[in-house]
Amino acid sequence: MALDTLFAQENTLLISAVSFWTCLGLVVIAPWVPRLCGRPQHLLAVQASHSRSTPRVGGIAIFGAFGASVLCAPPEIYWPYLMFFLASSILFCVGLIEDLGFGVSPLRRLAAVCLASLTVIWLLGVWMPRLDIPGVDALMPISIVGIPVTLLVTAAVANGFNLIDGVNGLAAMTAGIAAVALSLIAGQADYTVMVALAAMLAAGILGFLLLNYPFGLIFLGDAGAYTLGFVLSWFGIAILLNAPEASPWAILLTVFWPLADTLLAMYRRSRRKVATMAPDRLHVHHLVMRALEIHILGRGRRYIANPLTTLVLAPFVLAPPLAGVLLWDKSLWACIAVLGFTGLFFGSYGLAFVVLRRLPRRRSRVADDRWQGDGVALQSRQVVK
Repeated sequence: MALDTLFAQENTLLISAVSFWTCLGLVVIAPWVPRLCGRPQHLLAVQASHSRSTPRVGGIAIFGAFGASVLCAPPEIYWPYLMFFLASSILFCVGLIEDLGFGVSPLRRLAAVCLASLTVIWLLGVWMPRLDIPGVDALMPISIVGIPVTLLVTAAVANGFNLIDGVNGLAAMTAGIAAVALSLIAGQADYTVMVALAAMLAAGILGFLLLNYPFGLIFLGDAGAYTLGFVLSWFGIAILLNAPEASPWAILLTVFWPLADTLLAMYRRSRRKVATMAPDRLHVHHLVMRALEIHILGRGRRYIANPLTTLVLAPFVLAPPLAGVLLWDKSLWACIAVLGFTGLFFGSYGLAFVVLRRLPRRRSRVADDRWQGDGVALQSRQVVK
């Protein structure tokens, strides 16, 4: 099914409108409801990439659009999709509590992902059916094997989207590309129900993006990032359940960037002997943004470097899902593509530090050369060292 046919459906326009107007309403009322911007300490967090208080509750719009898609879902899957929506609300509520500034530890948020997935498994009686790994697939129908694998996959994808939610538009763009890729894969596999569901999710993301990029008027927050990752991971599982010819490796390619960033963060933190869930400013998007500031734009121009980072990374985010669409039923080649992109991802990250050490730094001509003071200057040196 052609991409323009997908987005010609009336439901996608309605869902985009729900997301957009919800975001706009939240932006308008935020000055009178400070809680929507979370805690003031969020601006001082080590991984913070913004300098002004901004609504962090874009997840409300995403979840609202998700709810609207339930009402627009094909009749034959209305009840199971409603059950899935209700299970997802567990994760959404926990993320929203964090976004409103009440504090939920990363471990508890991961526990919420697992609880939401267990609820889906309990309500619908399904889990990830296969991995296309010889010897392992025969064990996946056994609950004590298949359920833990499903929890690991869904938690990794959901947490990965939260990790990449650091600059304007990056997480939402990645999720939108993944949703479109899943819709195209479902179309090639003649799984028409998922074509519609994934297209509606992409429409909801688009409505949010109109206010999130490039100016960052509203952020996804934990509720939005975790919910998107969770829904996308289960959409991928649904394709594997209903399209036996679809490759799990091709589905993995649709969400490659957040998963690769998660693996890199785990490796990086283990090398530095810090807690696995400890935040830092060494994600790929942080590295690109600081490189733009230090070597090209000059400090004090984060309002340009932040959205520009998403543009710089866009081709690299797009390439793996595109490969997933092209290799949707070719498991061996999709597996090779995963390995190749992983090698490029890690290799490029390591090479970037070598290159950045040799590049001259640009002196800022603005009076406020030290953006946010010496603390950020010190952190920028840590990024390039």
